[in-house]
Amino acid sequence: MLFPQRKRLTNFVTFAQMKFTATQIAGILEGEVEGNPQIAVHKLSKIEEGEKGSLTFLSNPKYTSYIYSTKASITIVNKDFVPEQSLSTTLIKVDDAYKSFSKLLEYYNQVKNNKVGIESPSYVSETAAYGEGFYLGAFSYLGNNVNIGKDVKVYPNVYIGDNVTIGDNVVIFAGAKIYSESIIGNGCVIHSGAIIGADGFGFTPNSNGEYSKVPQTGNVILEENVDVGAGTTIDRATLGSTVLRQGVKLDNQIQIAHNVEIGEHTAIAAQTGIAGSTKIGRNCLIGGQVGIVGHITIGDRVRIQAQSGIGRNVKDDEVLQGSPALNYGDYNKSYVHFKNLPKLVNKINDIEKKVEGEQN
Repeated sequence: MLFPQRKRLTNFVTFAQMKFTATQIAGILEGEVEGNPQIAVHKLSKIEEGEKGSLTFLSNPKYTSYIYSTKASITIVNKDFVPEQSLSTTLIKVDDAYKSFSKLLEYYNQVKNNKVGIESPSYVSETAAYGEGFYLGAFSYLGNNVNIGKDVKVYPNVYIGDNVTIGDNVVIFAGAKIYSESIIGNGCVIHSGAIIGADGFGFTPNSNGEYSKVPQTGNVILEENVDVGAGTTIDRATLGSTVLRQGVKLDNQIQIAHNVEIGEHTAIAAQTGIAGSTKIGRNCLIGGQVGIVGHITIGDRVRIQAQSGIGRNVKDDEVLQGSPALNYGDYNKSYVHFKNLPKLVNKINDIEKKVEGEQN
């Protein structure tokens, strides 16, 4: 059903629309205030760019000089910080300034993303269901039999196809596309332009050299707490499922082909391509622009350096580099010789000339 008459929500709350006093922030961080306890802030800043009404932090000693010139209203510092000059900023002293500021960033994101309701125009199928705290941005689409959990945030221009299941606390940023039958677990984050469940690259050649499409009838499953970067594509399986296990982290612009399986807590950097039916283990680290062929198995805790090409099965705990990839240690030893090849060639030429001279 369409909601052309529904008014756009106006009660969205962001950190920038709220003010927090030093006392309130110190309470959240279990810190101590030195300065004006009632001074308020409504935005965050770097210490060297701090301005009135902003909150910043100091943890790296290299930036200590900025605390005497910053215009930030409040600065979070470690408890052992002792100023050597007068300050215009109010201090909040904590055990670990960096961790405390990170905690506030998390809180900031929670508040900033705390939108609820359905913006118009959007399309929501009469058979779609969603839980409490749901937000659907304008120009989005929910297909038939979509089932969405609690506190899910779907930003504008998102397409969610028929029979998709989405768990609790999922965030889907603007412009993402979730094809039919996909399953998205609790706590997943899908960034702008990502495509989940597009057809796998399945074609068969005929006698005329033409290609016929093989129907892709499977789906994609993202288990809990999977992050998918902007512009990344994860293809649906031909049969069965393409599966990303719990805690997998994908960077931007990655291609995951049909029937691939990626183990728990594996992280993959940008522009990597993984061909069909390859199985990757848990706790692997894969660098950028790595190419991995199809129908191979990569073990657990494998490390693959950037721009490597993987064309064989890989055992647990291997570290690889090169294209085609070699054992990391062997590659580094060989690279010493690669760099010295011109010198070696010159030496060989000199030796040949001497030998020829002696023979003459």
